[in-house]
Amino acid sequence: MNSPEKFSITWTNYMKYRAKLRGFDLAKIEDIIRYSTERYFDTITQRTIVVGRHDDKLVLIPYEEKGNEVTPITIHTTTRQQINFRLKAGRFRHG
Repeated sequence: MNSPEKFSITWTNYMKYRAKLRGFDLAKIEDIIRYSTERYFDTITQRTIVVGRHDDKLVLIPYEEKGNEVTPITIHTTTRQQINFRLKAGRFRHG
């Protein structure tokens, strides 16, 4: 991924809907996407995943990257146990 300031984020209507439905702030999601260093590659969906904290929740955000454009797909709360299980099972790999 390019420098955090050098890419644009494209918000789909679906992502806006999911964020609102789940009570997430788009500005905080943007900060996670731009600055979190915890990233994985999902071998099933073939997408990059970023993990970060949204207030007191640990969240997982799959996104697609094309050139200098990043498109978040959805957002889920998760646990460290779920992430570790996916790493051990081979679904996630460090990326």
